[in-house]
Amino acid sequence: MRLLTFLEVGNLGGLVAMIIGVIVVVAVVVSLIITVIAKVIYESKDDRKFTKKQFWQTMLISLLICGLISGMVCGGMF
Repeated sequence: MRLLTFLEVGNLGGLVAMIIGVIVVVAVVVSLIITVIAKVIYESKDDRKFTKKQFWQTMLISLLICGLISGMVCGGMF
């Protein structure tokens, strides 16, 4: 009931901040999972090492792709 009261007041800034926060947290978690999967696949062949730089680059690229997808979904393309 408290959330209903919050919405009735008309101050939706907190709700928008919560939605954006949830989207960011989900994107980071999904990117982390994708990066860990890429690391496991990369290190499974020929005894190679996945460096810290490669880890963060893969994480950033995955995060950017998740951001593009969420922008398309939230923007109304799908």
